[in-house]
Amino acid sequence: MSRRETPLLPTTDAREAALFFVIGALCFLAALAALTTRGTYKAAEAWGAQIEGDITVVMRDTDRRTAEDAAERVGSLATVFEARILSREEVETLLEPSLGPGGMPDGLPVPMLMVVQADPSVGDPSPDIERILGEVGIDGDVAGNAGYADNVRGALGVLRLVALSIVALLSATAIAVIAFATHAALLARRDIVDVLHLSGAEDRYIAGLFERRFWVLALQAGLGGAVAALMITALIVFTGGGSNSVEIQLLPRLSLDFWDIVILLVTPIAAGLAARIAARLTVLASLKDTL
Repeated sequence: MSRRETPLLPTTDAREAALFFVIGALCFLAALAALTTRGTYKAAEAWGAQIEGDITVVMRDTDRRTAEDAAERVGSLATVFEARILSREEVETLLEPSLGPGGMPDGLPVPMLMVVQADPSVGDPSPDIERILGEVGIDGDVAGNAGYADNVRGALGVLRLVALSIVALLSATAIAVIAFATHAALLARRDIVDVLHLSGAEDRYIAGLFERRFWVLALQAGLGGAVAALMITALIVFTGGGSNSVEIQLLPRLSLDFWDIVILLVTPIAAGLAARIAARLTVLASLKDTL
């Protein structure tokens, strides 16, 4: 009859439950921060690409027929997808945040607004639009949104740096917690370590015991944190993905695509490797100092 082998380190420790929770929470926050940052980056890129080709033309002291003629000419440009004149109702909707829900007074003159959708990769049609306005005798201003897109891209660089800093800070915190827990576990099991030393065990063998122990613990905790981040992300995707309002479009676009799944899969593996390295280095340094 075979006898079950007894591990050299105790299989249970109440302190490891708290460590499991801390590592899981840190992995959850790190994964969620990475997913949110990637979703924000995708949303900003899509929004920037959308507004980069939008041009607004404000036309003063003109009638709608002349404005429609100008829009038809602008729409015939090779770089323009669409050009149309906004109705009074559409203009009032745009001005509603400033004027309130009551709308504009009936006697208040409303300038003609032409919205133009162009292909920014081909070129800027603003000079051609200004030329057409001059030909039909319209006093107007042409305003592109390319500058806003550049501002969005600049903000994305700052956002990426902040996100990487948050993930790095959470990772460093997890490593510090694991190192502290490893040192505490080593002191608590000092008698076992002394027996192993008397039996001729090397420091690398003893470090390997703690290394494997915290590797499994961090791997399980990281998996729990990744699953929690997956559940939160899936909840956001399936409950808020159906709206097309402007406010929703500016929010992070969480999609659970291939790279999002990669982030969730890498999270527990990275936690396990970090715990393994931190535990090994901590045990070797502690044993070296006590000799």
